[in-house]
Amino acid sequence: MSSLEFDPEDSFKPPVYIVGAGPGDPDLLTVAATKAIAKAELVLYDRLVSEEILSMIPAAAEAVYVGKLEGEQDKGQALIFRKLVKAINIGKRVVRLKGGDPLVFGRGVEEWLFVKNLGCEVRYIPGISSGLAVPGRAGIPMTARGLSSSFIVVTGQLRKGADKSEEISRWKNYGSLETIVVLMGVSRRKEIAKYLIEGGKDESLPVAFIENGTCPRQKILRSSLGEVAAGEVEVSAPAVFVVGEVCRYSEVLLSDVIPEFKFGTDNFMVANSVENRK
Repeated sequence: MSSLEFDPEDSFKPPVYIVGAGPGDPDLLTVAATKAIAKAELVLYDRLVSEEILSMIPAAAEAVYVGKLEGEQDKGQALIFRKLVKAINIGKRVVRLKGGDPLVFGRGVEEWLFVKNLGCEVRYIPGISSGLAVPGRAGIPMTARGLSSSFIVVTGQLRKGADKSEEISRWKNYGSLETIVVLMGVSRRKEIAKYLIEGGKDESLPVAFIENGTCPRQKILRSSLGEVAAGEVEVSAPAVFVVGEVCRYSEVLLSDVIPEFKFGTDNFMVANSVENRK
């Protein structure tokens, strides 16, 4: 039998749990995720699962790192499929543990379909997406009255098979959106910023990078879109890249200064910014 073939003779197969580990802080892990990890016999985990969460895996369970290197995603995915088949065939309780939410830029749907195709039940446990939680922990709201009524979360990676003109067009189309959250975009931040400016965004528009969001090593870098496009902002992955006026809230919400707030004001932020209060 091939390593990718399922043994139909074994009538009992425990479900495979596809679990979101959230943005990193173990306190943000769901109760359901905690229970699934505690009962696991095999945990296949990705690069963005924090050490604190990995420490929750039972000592008797096998923990296998299956993070994929850039450019080798397909090779790494085939390895994951082989390990899933082997574990299912011997009746192990498997947890596929993925950073953030498994269905947000995580190939979770491919793994769900693969396991389902084997005739095995899948139980999906959502995780808090880093696209929402990390900016929030940095004092950056996705929407704010008077500043942003919409947001989009996008991947910064090149789409497979897309040429440069398609990529330029994609980012230019985002130029009209008020808040843009970019995941996995650190290595391409300079060209992304250039495309957004070409799409209509102002060079002075505030941006923020949040490195190691929600973890003890969290670091917030505040800048402008123009400075990023000029290659003047040094950032280390993993980091969430946020573009929009809402980034101005970060300094106010995380500072020791208490801003004045008037109910009914469309946008108290502009009048009560850190700069204006000095």
